[in-house]
Amino acid sequence: MEDKVLRKLFLGFIHIHVLHHAKESPIYGTWMLEELREHGYSIGPGTLYPILHSMESDGLLLREDRNVEGHIRKYYSITEKGNYVLKEAQEKAYELFKEIKD
Repeated sequence: MEDKVLRKLFLGFIHIHVLHHAKESPIYGTWMLEELREHGYSIGPGTLYPILHSMESDGLLLREDRNVEGHIRKYYSITEKGNYVLKEAQEKAYELFKEIKD
């Protein structure tokens, strides 16, 4: 039960994390998995790639296919809508963390 609740909560954090990094520079799945692992998230490609695809479908990310050493790699950049959502999420997270920090 607790794992399921925490997983739902962390999925929201992962979305924010993806938007944050996609704003800094284009990201790709393998790099994002490594970045998330460095922050303690234990997710695999079967979780991350559907998140990236749904964020693209929702208009938060823009995908660009690039040829990297003979393989197509999908890079994701933040869109204007994604910037708006990230800004709103940052404001809400800041207010929440101020309230619960103690």
